[in-house]
Amino acid sequence: MSDNGKVLGALVLGAAAGAVLGLLFAPSSGADLRKKISENSGDLIDELTGKIEEGKEMLSGLKEKAMSKADELKSRAEDELSSMKNKAKQTAANVTSSTSTANHSH
Repeated sequence: MSDNGKVLGALVLGAAAGAVLGLLFAPSSGADLRKKISENSGDLIDELTGKIEEGKEMLSGLKEKAMSKADELKSRAEDELSSMKNKAKQTAANVTSSTSTANHSH
């Protein structure tokens, strides 16, 4: 699991634990408490589902950004490699030409 996934999981668990603890420590009878838990569980589930969707969208955006950056770096590396190959060919041609000229002048 990635670090982002761990953080998102911790946030979801923390929110759920906070909601439950808030209800448990609120002064009320057992029946009232059960009613509050029942009423609030739907809201909590909706809130957690929303947070999970936000997290998925965020991770998707990060993935797309990383893929775009990787493509950009790959393209730059290919361009640099091509440039280096051309320089090497030109240097080799210059050396060959210089050697050939030097041999013919003797």
